[in-house]
Amino acid sequence: MKVGKDLHAENAGWHFGGQVPDRFVDHISQSVPFYEEMHDLVCRLSDFFCGKESVCYELGVSTGELLRKLAVHHAARPHIRWVGLDVEPSMVDKAREHCADVSNIEILHEDVRNFDFAQSDFIVSYYCMQFVPPRDRQATFQKIYDSLHWGGAFILFEKVRGPDARFQDILTVLHNEFKMGRGLSADEVLAKASSLKGVLEPFSTEGNLGLLHRAGFSDIMTVFRYLSFEGFLAIK
Repeated sequence: MKVGKDLHAENAGWHFGGQVPDRFVDHISQSVPFYEEMHDLVCRLSDFFCGKESVCYELGVSTGELLRKLAVHHAARPHIRWVGLDVEPSMVDKAREHCADVSNIEILHEDVRNFDFAQSDFIVSYYCMQFVPPRDRQATFQKIYDSLHWGGAFILFEKVRGPDARFQDILTVLHNEFKMGRGLSADEVLAKASSLKGVLEPFSTEGNLGLLHRAGFSDIMTVFRYLSFEGFLAIK
């Protein structure tokens, strides 16, 4: 796969439009360790929070893979309302197509920064917040916290920065080796990194925890960690 040609990973800047939705799942599996395996973890964690008539959101729904798995996982609860949000029209179209046979899924073309959430029990952001501009991130976390019922959960998966320069160098080398081991060339890895400058802005573990704490979350647990990738469970 030629990332630069097919996935818009050019110096002009990464984006999720064009042909990206058609190749997104294969590409992301080459770049993010345990990407699909953690879908299963999210589904199993949702068992503790999703009731018979819950409202549940996925932020940055992309092609709808995870949201569909959640709805199917809870097929015995057909009155749960599953809502996926995405700012990219072509991703919304792909997600609607992928989820068309599941009646209680709704895919909306919305920016999470401006969206008016209904009161909800479960919200998942699966590698989405890292693309929200840092200046808007705290306010977005606050909206998420405010929308949850007491006892509701926010699951946050993010790429994270190392705690200092030495650790960051180690993480970068190991992540690049992972991607090349999955079939990406060195040129493709470099082109992708260049295209994401100013687009992907990961925080450190402490930075993400700070966002969660300032929004109001006090019960937080790490549920996944591998190299630069981390998953948090935060309960209101």
